[in-house]
Amino acid sequence: MDGPSSRRAHSCTPSLAVLLLAVSPAVHAAESEARTNFFDDPFFQVSSGLKDCPVPLGPLYTPAEVRSQMHGRLERGTSCWLAGRCKDSNAYRYDKAIAPEVRKALDGVPGTRRSSVWVTVQRRWVYLQGCVPTRDLARRLERAAKAVADVETVVPDLMAGTRGKPPYPLATHQQKDKE
Repeated sequence: MDGPSSRRAHSCTPSLAVLLLAVSPAVHAAESEARTNFFDDPFFQVSSGLKDCPVPLGPLYTPAEVRSQMHGRLERGTSCWLAGRCKDSNAYRYDKAIAPEVRKALDGVPGTRRSSVWVTVQRRWVYLQGCVPTRDLARRLERAAKAVADVETVVPDLMAGTRGKPPYPLATHQQKDKE
């Protein structure tokens, strides 16, 4: 089997190996950039009444983002206690208890089911993201979240309707669609 076809087969093999070696780091880099909720921040959807509402990214971080945020999160978590605004020495420990109370409060606001709203809770801060049919509903949702015990701040990243650029980062699959 020493004809031209056997030489071609042998000459392709090193090229294939080189190609696989070249692609391997790119695949590894993509896998290492997978986003996770590393800090286990509460993130949930309260309603899904506006079907075309852009889905927020939520508290999902790449490994590099996790490393860059660790120190800041430690400082922010303890600064609340040092300032006397928290009984617990870490403000992030409140989040899991606050989350179901925020859900209950938002579910109690008339009109919530006509919106698409997601909630992230981080260090006693509540982020409302998504779409509401009216600005009035956005204000009522904000007030309801602020009324929950131990909530320090509410960030209302809500847009009226589903058109326009959302005031929050989008889920990865939507980021690619928008580019």
